[in-house]
Amino acid sequence: MNRSLIIGLTITLLVAGMALLSYAWTPYDATAIDIAAKLQGPSAAHWFGTDHFGRDILSMIMVGSRNSIAVALVAVGIGAGIGIPLGLVAATRGGWLDEMLMRFNDLVFAFPALITAIMITAIFGPGAINAIIAIGIFNIPVFARVTRGAALSILSREFILAAKAIGKSSGGITIDHVLPNIASLLIVQATIQFALGILAEAGLSYLGLGAPPPNPSWGRMLFEAQTMIGIAPHMALFPGLAIVITVLGLNLLGDGLRDVLDPRN
Repeated sequence: MNRSLIIGLTITLLVAGMALLSYAWTPYDATAIDIAAKLQGPSAAHWFGTDHFGRDILSMIMVGSRNSIAVALVAVGIGAGIGIPLGLVAATRGGWLDEMLMRFNDLVFAFPALITAIMITAIFGPGAINAIIAIGIFNIPVFARVTRGAALSILSREFILAAKAIGKSSGGITIDHVLPNIASLLIVQATIQFALGILAEAGLSYLGLGAPPPNPSWGRMLFEAQTMIGIAPHMALFPGLAIVITVLGLNLLGDGLRDVLDPRN
C-alpha cells in the first residue's frame, strides 16, 4: 500500500473528524471570554492554552477547522465546476474558441486570490462568502488549463479517431471517452487545490478578509498571536501547526492518489 496515501488520508480524516466533532462538542465555548484565564500555557485544563481573551485555543482550532475546510471545499468546487467544462470545450472545439477561452484564463490567472479578495472586499466588505468567491475564481483557470492539456492528449489517441469514424458526436466522445480518462488527474488536482485553498483562506483571514469575528479562524488566530509571540508563543504555535499538518496531509494524499491512479504504475 502507498505510504503517502495512508499517511495523507489518515491526517485528512483526522482533521475532517475534528471539524465534524466540533459541531457536537468542544472542550469549551470557542467564543467564550474569560479574562481571568487569559494567556495560560498548555495545561490539563486547557491542552493548548488560552489566548489574550481567555478563550480556549483547542476549542478555537476545532471550530476554525470547519471554516477552513468549508471555504476551501466550496472554492475548489467552484473552480472545478466552471474550469473543467471550459477546458473540455476549449480542447474539443479548438480554433478561435479555444484561443479566446485560454486568453480569458490568462487574464483571470493574472490576478492572485489575494488581489481578487481585496477587490471584492472593497465592494462588498469582508466575509467568508467573499473569500470563497475569490479563491474559487482563482481556481477556475487552474482546472481549465489542466483539463485542456489532459483532454488534448486523449483526443489524439486511436480510440478517439475510431469513435469519430463511426459517427459519434463530439459531446458523446467527451463524456464517454475523454472525461473518464482524465478523471484521475482531475481528482489529484482537486486535492492539491484543496490544500492551497486552506492556505489561501488562512492568508485572507490573517489580513482580515475572511470570516469576521467572533467566528474562529486559523489565519486570524495567527494575526492575533503576533503581538503576543514573546509572552505567549503557544497562541501562534498551535494554529500554525494546524495549518501545516492539514496542508501536509492533503499534499501527501494528493501524491499518494497520483501514484495509485497513474495507469503507468
